[in-house]
Amino acid sequence: QVQLVESGGGLVQAGGSLRLSCAASGSILSISTMGWYRQAPGKQREFVASVISGGSTNYVDSVKGRFTISRDNAKNTVELQMNSLKPEDTAVYYCNADVTTAQFIPRIPRNYWGQGTQVTVSS
Repeated sequence: QVQLVESGGGLVQAGGSLRLSCAASGSILSISTMGWYRQAPGKQREFVASVISGGSTNYVDSVKGRFTISRDNAKNTVELQMNSLKPEDTAVYYCNADVTTAQFIPRIPRNYWGQGTQVTVSS
């Protein structure tokens, strides 16, 4: 079974920075897309950023220029550097990945979620 474990959330003042990390483990053959989503209280989960194995990235407009996503393919990890944080960035942040494992046949990517990590930005 594949597990995604996030770390790095916490409480920070507006204008501050946090770095989220996510490590994937299990019988992993390959990971295509890794990304981050977030869900604020009373709102739907939304896409934040993603990075494919080749390194191309994508961001939601509201975080462009403030957040940077990166990954280490050898370690099966993805990080989200969040700068200039705003109160509206407050949410539970979830790691997401499309993983091909040795566990299933056919060997096609399946989508996995982490358990989430809380980010709170105070004004």
